[in-house]
Amino acid sequence: MNLYNMKTNKTKNTINKKPARLNSRSGGELKTIDAEGRTLGRVATEIAMSLMGKTSPTFERNVYSGFPVKVVNAAKLRITARKLEEIYHTRYSGMRGGLRILSGTETAEKKGLKELIKLATFQMLPDNKLRREMMKHLTIED
Repeated sequence: MNLYNMKTNKTKNTINKKPARLNSRSGGELKTIDAEGRTLGRVATEIAMSLMGKTSPTFERNVYSGFPVKVVNAAKLRITARKLEEIYHTRYSGMRGGLRILSGTETAEKKGLKELIKLATFQMLPDNKLRREMMKHLTIED
C-alpha cells in the first residue's frame, strides 16, 4: 500500500473505457480506402492505423477502439514483378517439416492481391489478443 495515498486520501483517477461505452465506431462508422495505383506497404499501413484506432483521440492500447475498414480496388494495386518475388510469407502446419515458405507471386496467383494486403496488414498489427478482433473488421474487395 502506498503511504502517500493513505496520508492525502488521494486515489487514482484513471478512466478505463469499457468496449460497449467506448464509442459508436466499433460497429458504426466505416472507413473506405481506395487501393488503386498505390503501393502495398502504404495501403497496409493506413489500414493498420485505422484498425488499431491510432487516428482517433480515444485511442486505448488495451481495448479495440478502431474503425471497420473496407478496401476497394485491391486488384489495381501497384506492385512490380520484382517486388512480388522479394516478398514471402510462411505457413506452419504444426507437424515436423511442415514449414512452407511461399513467395508473393505464388500467393498472388492462387489467392489474388487481396490475400497479400491481408497478410501485410496482419503483420503490421500488434501481436496480442486484439489482433484477431481487429482483422475481423477488415473487408477487402477487388
